[in-house]
Amino acid sequence: MYRNLEDCIIDLEKHGHLVRIREEVDPYLEMAAIHMRVYEAGGPALLFENVKGSKFRAASNLFGTIERSKFIFRNTWTSVQNVMALRDDPMKALKQPFRNIGNGFAAMKALPLKKFGTPSVIAQEIQISDLPQIQHWPMDGGAFITLPQVYSEDPEKPGIMNSNLGMYRVQLSGNDYELNKEIGLHYQIHRGIGVHQAKANKLGTPLKVSCFVGGPPAHTLSAIMPLPEGLSEMTVAGLLAGRNFRYSYVDGYCISNDADFVITGEIHSEDTKPEGPFGDHLGYYSLTHNFPVMKVHKVYAKPNAIWPFTVVGRPPQEDTAFGELIHELTGDAIKQEIPGVKEVHAVDAAGVHPLLFAIGSERYTPYQKVKQPTEILTIANRILGTGQLSLAKYLFITAEENQPVDSHNEVAFLKYILERIDLNRDIHFHTNTTIDTLDYSGTGLNSGSKVVFAAYGDKKRDLCTEVPDALKEIRGFENAQLVMPGIVVIQGSKFIDYSQAQQELQDLSDAIQAKGAIPSCPMIILSDDSSFISATIQNFLWVTFTRSNPSHDIHGVNGRYENKHWACDNVIIDARIKPHQAPPLIADPAVTKTIERLFAKGASLGGLKID
Repeated sequence: MYRNLEDCIIDLEKHGHLVRIREEVDPYLEMAAIHMRVYEAGGPALLFENVKGSKFRAASNLFGTIERSKFIFRNTWTSVQNVMALRDDPMKALKQPFRNIGNGFAAMKALPLKKFGTPSVIAQEIQISDLPQIQHWPMDGGAFITLPQVYSEDPEKPGIMNSNLGMYRVQLSGNDYELNKEIGLHYQIHRGIGVHQAKANKLGTPLKVSCFVGGPPAHTLSAIMPLPEGLSEMTVAGLLAGRNFRYSYVDGYCISNDADFVITGEIHSEDTKPEGPFGDHLGYYSLTHNFPVMKVHKVYAKPNAIWPFTVVGRPPQEDTAFGELIHELTGDAIKQEIPGVKEVHAVDAAGVHPLLFAIGSERYTPYQKVKQPTEILTIANRILGTGQLSLAKYLFITAEENQPVDSHNEVAFLKYILERIDLNRDIHFHTNTTIDTLDYSGTGLNSGSKVVFAAYGDKKRDLCTEVPDALKEIRGFENAQLVMPGIVVIQGSKFIDYSQAQQELQDLSDAIQAKGAIPSCPMIILSDDSSFISATIQNFLWVTFTRSNPSHDIHGVNGRYENKHWACDNVIIDARIKPHQAPPLIADPAVTKTIERLFAKGASLGGLKID
């Protein structure tokens, strides 16, 4: 167990999991480019010892592989899983009390420990400009903190057990922020800090916020744990660390005693400024919008502090490992929260929130011979009304019957759905609703639509394994390519506007219908580049589900309404880039060349086998 980040760094290096970078590296684009190249190659954690413009060292890629992440938590992982299991089924402790004594000792670490005296993290008071000013992508609005632990307390019930610890990105510089006095705090809908700010606004008081950076890796992971409202992340931080979360209060602000850095300040009601752009985890820039401003009170750094960071972009990235860790710890929690659900998989390749695969149960009418979605429709509504799962746009859901189904095998899962779906009955839309703040495929910030594809019962069709003749040589559409069984992508002209697109899709539908039915191809994708989409399943998942808004971009061959329910013979998803969507992330080629010096023979990274 680690007392702090330095302990973790030393341990990783001792076991061959970390490399030190001695050369001076520019925080403007270079550090991010180095991180991404090492991450993509499955390389080690990195310690940047010479950050241009800052006296502080920086660390990245600590969680870059699931194996390294589990190594970091190797001493506490099993006990945390056991405690989590007891949370899901507390009767286990009563049925097997002696077997669960060890879990009780582990749970003792969950209680935060208030310390008196002067914590080491406030040993030196610094300014925001002293921190490593890391900018990740060329169009970013400035430097950002990408692994913050943003702490707030319930204004109506103050205290650490009524706190929220979340990972909300923090903009340190740029835009209209007054350097060293203001920073931007971007948090999305369905976040705990929003509940706290709403209460503070109602009381007419500013919300006190502390931003912890660094400390034991357990504290970083706990900041992104999906916990029920009212359950403090500080308890999970103690469990994972195998050491109580130690804290103090300074000037009325909570201080993490083990953090490397702490920024304290206040958020005032309706005080916002433009934040962004920022290259985000969907693989596009989130654009500039007004978000809360944090008025900086003080900035602290412990002696020899280390600044941890990560880089987000088109998946997979380091946060992919975060997702896998969280799933292993809390995967069974969804079964307790939503009766009948067996599995929910937020598809990483599609940016997590846009696309969910789920497996439910069908127990409503076991006496009927005709099998169709019933209970899974109820489960689908529960999923789309639960926490951050409610941000999803596409939900594909089924139930197992005579064969096991694995939602993490994307091709097999989609194939199972497409073989069974009744396109006249099994597509269900939710319009004019909320989607992910970072998703620009919708009609506005946080605004868009959702669709449920539900399938259950006997296999209805064999799926095509090559492009059907009916999808070849269609005027205005070209380069038809097979993505996977049952899914074909076609390349069209550049998207202009929805009025023109409506006519284009009608022409495509009419052309296909005129050639005859093609039940073997239930899904057709319209794209800007069909060769790119068909090259890999990851490309297909990313483009299709991040560049489409179900209510506006789903069309169909012989599309029609039956008693207000939409039906079709073949689904067509328009996944072309729309003018209102955010630009994709593209690295600066000049920076890609400049970092080559670090991978040359004799340089810090010269010994790594990286293509």
